[in-house]
Amino acid sequence: MAFLNPGAAGRGVPRAEINMIPLIDVMLVLLVIFMITAPLLTHVVKLDLPKASSQPGQVAEKVDVSIDGEGHYFWNGEVLSQETLEGRFLALGHSKPETEIHLYADKGARYELVAQVMTQASSAGLNRIGFVTQPNSSNSGH
Repeated sequence: MAFLNPGAAGRGVPRAEINMIPLIDVMLVLLVIFMITAPLLTHVVKLDLPKASSQPGQVAEKVDVSIDGEGHYFWNGEVLSQETLEGRFLALGHSKPETEIHLYADKGARYELVAQVMTQASSAGLNRIGFVTQPNSSNSGH
């Protein structure tokens, strides 16, 4: 928008300046918008993250418990009765509850026996129980 110079009103010479007031108004409006929206963009999610140490952890002891197809129990290869197995779980749960139990079950073993072993270990305080399986030898992907 060109405005006429007051001294040259009769001659019709336009002013060669930019009117800054509309630009300042726009900048103030933008400043107010950013001041209002900036705190909304810094939404903080409070997390309780776990603490980690740089010290190497202790290697947990492991025990292999096996159940064959006839229902016999094995503790690291030694044949046991169910009562002896339960007693060993209780003793191990009191002395070393961080011990890992690696459970090997024959595919012909009854599920009831596997569930009993897991229940006995868990009730003794041994919560680190893992199933050990062999990978499928066929490449069919089923």
